[in-house]
Amino acid sequence: MAPRFELWCAKVPLRRPYTIAYETCSEVEMAFVRFTHGKYAGYGCASPLPEVTGESFADCRAALEAAQLDPMAAQPLLARAPAARAALDIARHDLDARLAGKPLVGLYGRAHTRLLTSITIGIKDTLAEVLDEADEYIGRGFPLLKIKIGSDLEQDIERLAKLREHCGAGVRLCVDANEGCTSAELPALCAAAQRLEIEFIEQPLPRAQSRTQHSTSAVPFALDESLLSPADARQLAAEKACDIFNIKLMKCGGITAALDIARIAAPHDIGLMWGCSDESVISIAAALHAAYSCPATRVLDLDGHLDLARDPARGGFTIRDGIMEPDGRPGLGIDWEGL
Repeated sequence: MAPRFELWCAKVPLRRPYTIAYETCSEVEMAFVRFTHGKYAGYGCASPLPEVTGESFADCRAALEAAQLDPMAAQPLLARAPAARAALDIARHDLDARLAGKPLVGLYGRAHTRLLTSITIGIKDTLAEVLDEADEYIGRGFPLLKIKIGSDLEQDIERLAKLREHCGAGVRLCVDANEGCTSAELPALCAAAQRLEIEFIEQPLPRAQSRTQHSTSAVPFALDESLLSPADARQLAAEKACDIFNIKLMKCGGITAALDIARIAAPHDIGLMWGCSDESVISIAAALHAAYSCPATRVLDLDGHLDLARDPARGGFTIRDGIMEPDGRPGLGIDWEGL
């Protein structure tokens, strides 16, 4: 008997708007799916990334509505909607693990005892806002801060220097430019990052230029917007374009594709960071279980659920002093509370 498929869509406000190199966000549209089989249910979530994948929320919703009616006929729409595919893939994984009576990571094998997540500071109007937010996150026990840059490089470098001075050497820093840097600016950013002990630089250049950037820096590079699929992973790995892949389920289409990317990275000694957008704990937990199953995982960037003013699901994991762990319950370990 095929699982029953249900779909809900909602606009979810953020606790506070945030800015990255190409947009400011105050709310996020998400789609939630549930597969039920007898007394068991598996949940998935879609939070499209239109600036990265070209998938609008309307595209995502249309693909999921089509999949409700006829999964085979929906394939052309799903092929162009990675977040919709991710929601379906996550729900199937959750249901399979619940039927097996195991946490999802238990189906793949756990490779790590503990993993640290970063928490992100968006682009701010003033230095004071950056320092205040850093103090808030450090006070909440997060030792790794990811700083969004990309509006004004000279100002960005000045703020990073002030942030390093303010936080001291005990706080770890990384930088995400979201394609907001130019080739001419890149050497100055790399030199500043090395001087300020920045752990890595994420996607400084537009994706079309990202394959030429790696040799210019002693600081590790991570690629995000350049990595949308296993096919991208194969090409980037062959070209030695970066040190770290930032895997996001919403970009690649779910856990299955994410684990394919991880397998491609392994023989090339490419580390894995597991990232997110603003998402429910459902898809955050899915990425977390996948991350714990991959030996090449180096760091998490799974803080998107913290931005939501409300979430129809809860549970899935714990976060203490920045360490994020699955909670050990079957499936993703989440509880559905409803919209």
